[in-house]
Amino acid sequence: MKLSGNTVLITGGATGIGLAMAEAFSKAGSEVVICGRREGRLRAAREKYPKIHTRTCDVANETDCRALAEWVGVNFKDLNILVNNAGVQRDIDFTQGVDTFLAGESEIRINLEAPMILSGLFIPQLTGKNDPAIVNVSSGLGFVPAARMPVYSATKAGLHAFSMALRHQLSKLGIKVFEVVPPAVDTELNAEGRAKRGNFKANLEPEEFTAAVMKDLEADVLEIGYGMSAGMLKASRAELDKSFQQMNSRW
Repeated sequence: MKLSGNTVLITGGATGIGLAMAEAFSKAGSEVVICGRREGRLRAAREKYPKIHTRTCDVANETDCRALAEWVGVNFKDLNILVNNAGVQRDIDFTQGVDTFLAGESEIRINLEAPMILSGLFIPQLTGKNDPAIVNVSSGLGFVPAARMPVYSATKAGLHAFSMALRHQLSKLGIKVFEVVPPAVDTELNAEGRAKRGNFKANLEPEEFTAAVMKDLEADVLEIGYGMSAGMLKASRAELDKSFQQMNSRW
């Protein structure tokens, strides 16, 4: 993937990994559009990086997704890269029943359905463009699930499977499908759960992770890990099972 001369849309682009990717693409010489639910965070991102364009959009809402695709189609006709980054993560304990799962934000809708819907909406716009690509941001927890975050882990495993299948489908259209597989990164993701664990810190900032990701995107590495998640991409089933037991030993 060339990093300059693109028009890039990044969902969940106002904070964390999404904002770091927006900065990296913009500095490399690409036009960048970010979307998110919180207008205040979008405004702050625009103030920090004035070249970045913003759009309020709740990717959990199909109507918003369709409106986003229509708006981009009118205003950014050269769009050639879609980054499905928006996500939520929640601690859910099913030993306590189903109420917590049903009451909060839908990880399934945001983490899995939205990338599917957005991919379907934007593939017609990407087709025929120079160096078109879809970048799906999954998680190491899609390979080694965390018991305290079972739904999040399942959605990221699903996104991995979807990325593989979509990559095969879109090869005939010349659209590359990349999967970015973060380990734990210090972002706002699941702030409540992190606070319960003593304000857990991964000691990995989004900018450091993204710098490595951009190098791999440029080298056309289709499945991109970093640190622990890089090992997960190459691990055997026995190694993944061992990692699962170690990760969840205190559950």
